[in-house]
Amino acid sequence: MQIILLDTIVTFLKSLTEKEVAKAIKTIELLEEFENQLSMPHSKHLTDGLLELRIRGTREIRIFYCFHKNKAVLLHAYIKKTQKTPEKELHKARAAKDNLH
Repeated sequence: MQIILLDTIVTFLKSLTEKEVAKAIKTIELLEEFENQLSMPHSKHLTDGLLELRIRGTREIRIFYCFHKNKAVLLHAYIKKTQKTPEKELHKARAAKDNLH
């Protein structure tokens, strides 16, 4: 399956440490291999076709994604700091998803 990274994801990945980037890439490769069969602990279904890649390490990294036209599109990412997913982060991911053509 083809993986599409929006510019915001590329910028986010560039802000991470080398070790975090390596873990993120490994998890993205799992998504590429297992597609919609990828599940916990690597992927979690949220709502409205929105899913999150879960990258664990020194910092918890979340990358929101969806499936669009037989491709996985990575929409938005953030460093997780609270138990609950912040609504503003979900809003950014939904907005990016709504902008797909």
